[in-house]
Amino acid sequence: MIAFVRGKFVVKNPAQVIVDVNGVGYECQVSLNTYSAISNQDSGQLFTYVHITENNQTLYGFAELSEKELFTQLISVSGVGAATARMMLSGMKPDEIIKAIVQSNARLLESIKGIGRKTAERLCLELKDKLSKNLNEIILTSSGSNKVEMDALNALVSLGIPKLNAEKALKNVIEANGTSIQLEDLIKKALKNI
Repeated sequence: MIAFVRGKFVVKNPAQVIVDVNGVGYECQVSLNTYSAISNQDSGQLFTYVHITENNQTLYGFAELSEKELFTQLISVSGVGAATARMMLSGMKPDEIIKAIVQSNARLLESIKGIGRKTAERLCLELKDKLSKNLNEIILTSSGSNKVEMDALNALVSLGIPKLNAEKALKNVIEANGTSIQLEDLIKKALKNI
């Protein structure tokens, strides 16, 4: 229906953004993740999802298309409504949610307000296969992620090491040696940790 809105951000707060598009104001409900991404911008584009219920029509806005796609996946699960999906995207980063679901980490999902044990387990069960495809797009999420870490991750994956195992090994090496480690040393030590 409405794929995106582009214009001036007239009102911005952690829950909603009003976008002025040529004199028409679109009120978009946003997650904290999106708010953080656009908080320093006066104008820009939000990808949107129109949620229509019997009593209401709500426009949800997302800074990234990948966040919108994750939102639509989340609301496809029984018991997860649009407000709950937005709460999930506010409580965790999209890549963290994907990892938790793919790794069947229901306990981590339960830490989000509004997500109980049964809902967390249902999310893992129903979305694990669908979201495992997106896992290839997740970048290394260790603190201070930089080009050396990304290059090391790509090298390990190209050697046939599963991405999750490579990320874990790199994280352990960086925690032990710091972020100033050279690329070759990082790869060698990570290979020893696998």
